Amino acid sequence: MRHGVAGRKFDRPTGQRLSMFRNLLISVIAHERIRTTEAKAKEIQPMIEHLVRISVEDNIPSRRIVTSKLSNSAAVNKLFTVIGPRYTDRKGGYTRIIKLGTRLGDNAEMVIIEFVPA
Repeated sequence: MRHGVAGRKFDRPTGQRLSMFRNLLISVIAHERIRTTEAKAKEIQPMIEHLVRISVEDNIPSRRIVTSKLSNSAAVNKLFTVIGPRYTDRKGGYTRIIKLGTRLGDNAEMVIIEFVPA
């Protein structure tokens, strides 16, 4: 039984799944909006919210936490210099998911996940 088991596995081993999430997070931070499947967007949305919440305050411990999650210095710098200061007065809800419809090939629900304007 799967009582209390949360999260989707996406039919991938743990390392591949975590790497996919890390790459999606870096893409969202770099481009500020990406087009992906609904399941992937719903999985990474809390991760993005958590990273933005940490990056609102720019100090060394916060940078170390975010660097350990992302391992991409350009994304970390953009998060702390551009995205984090944008949401200093906001308590949460930094991203939104906009539904686009289904993908032609496999009928997967496609969405855009993006940062909300400040």
